[in-house]
Amino acid sequence: MSFQPVHFYQTGTFTVGNRLLSAEERSVQANVERTNSLNSGHRACQGCGEALGARYAIDAAMNAARGRLIAANATGCLEVFSTPYPETSWQIPWIHSLFGNTAAIGTGIAAAIKVKRQKGQMDDVRVVAQGGDGGTTDIGFGCLSGMFERNDDVLYICYDNGGYMNTGVQRSSATPPAARTATTMPVGPEPGNVFGQGKFVPAIAMAHEIPYVATATVADLRDLEYKVTKAMGLRGARYIHILVPCPLGWGAASQDTIKLARLAKETGIFPVFEAEHGEVTGVLKIRRPQPVEEYLKLQKRYAHLFGKKPAVETIARLQAAADKNIRKYGLLDQEAN
Repeated sequence: MSFQPVHFYQTGTFTVGNRLLSAEERSVQANVERTNSLNSGHRACQGCGEALGARYAIDAAMNAARGRLIAANATGCLEVFSTPYPETSWQIPWIHSLFGNTAAIGTGIAAAIKVKRQKGQMDDVRVVAQGGDGGTTDIGFGCLSGMFERNDDVLYICYDNGGYMNTGVQRSSATPPAARTATTMPVGPEPGNVFGQGKFVPAIAMAHEIPYVATATVADLRDLEYKVTKAMGLRGARYIHILVPCPLGWGAASQDTIKLARLAKETGIFPVFEAEHGEVTGVLKIRRPQPVEEYLKLQKRYAHLFGKKPAVETIARLQAAADKNIRKYGLLDQEAN
């Protein structure tokens, strides 16, 4: 399983940051010596899931690497809101790549470190490459597949908000079916993004049989920290795909970011699991399954499905896709249902 048991003290208090837990059970964010890798002053939107996911992921990676980490970052929302020239909110060695070559940049950094270590010129330094779904599933897909195929010693993190949010909310290959974007408008006989296109990169990464693949959401940050820490304890190519709701692009309330991420998992829309060498080794179970409508109706990008004449067939197709994920990955907690 991808979560750890929690033991309470006699007070039964579960404090912010879990500071009353034993040291080994605390969140990385509970440590006063945490890196604050992505610091204050950035320009992310209120309720940005990507900013939250990146801070926790990179802080956990920095903790696992004992502060010896270099990050390559694709062009996109994360880069734009965190590094408006000549400023930066990053408190780590950080390199801005093009939209599509982040995995290759990470590979190059790792190769240079390997050579310098062999020459005795530096100690071990770990590498993380990161980008949004546009720079990962679309523009950077070839470089990413090459990184997987060569089993380069890089952890690649994709922050999936389901579109090209920074450039005007256009469709990406991670945009879900029926969703409205600037390029998949809610018009015509099948409004929104079409069914049957796009790609689920975690499954493609598994097909490469790399050492570690995982999915996570910003609704369970302890699970996210655990998976990043585990990935940093391995060598070779590793991939973590994090669902990060975007209030602007999804047309959702800023305060609903965590709720949406949780519903994506609880409906089965977004399966949360981990895999090693191509085989699923653990899943985050669904204790209380929710209908997909609970997830969809909180987002204006699906508003066209709930008009005067609800798109019953389309909603049913989305429910069927969620149900398929539940069956495929064994997501349902049978003991709780």
